[in-house]
Amino acid sequence: MEGLKFRKAQATDNEFVFAVKKAAFREYVEQIWGWDDTYQRDLHDRRFASQDIRIIQFRGTDVGFLSTSNTSDTLNVDQIYLLPKYQGRGIGAACMKRIIDDADREQKPVTLQVLKINPRATAFYQRLGFTIVGENSTHFQMKRAPD
Repeated sequence: MEGLKFRKAQATDNEFVFAVKKAAFREYVEQIWGWDDTYQRDLHDRRFASQDIRIIQFRGTDVGFLSTSNTSDTLNVDQIYLLPKYQGRGIGAACMKRIIDDADREQKPVTLQVLKINPRATAFYQRLGFTIVGENSTHFQMKRAPD
């Protein structure tokens, strides 16, 4: 997708990343656990400090973020969120296709988990070739084998 870029998140991106997650994800968290801003902020700060977060830019505008982790045998999508006004435009699919291409080059599967109460996200990942390989009370675990 033309105009799509990634950049490594800096400390100054902390508030933006939290705002994106809150805008994109709060409604689902509220339905399952209730949104506790203090808890969510603490969780965010720990993840922001420990994960390799990249800011998603589209045509020069910061529109979301993603985080992946690479093991010897798997590429895992830890987080991927877009601001709601940028969802449904193919940006998320383009981001995921880049992740999938990276994994395919290394002959690794891509794994992730998605909330069961988010059927739109589950269907999105299924369109990209992911299948449900496990579940717990709140999440489906999904996997896409390398091409």
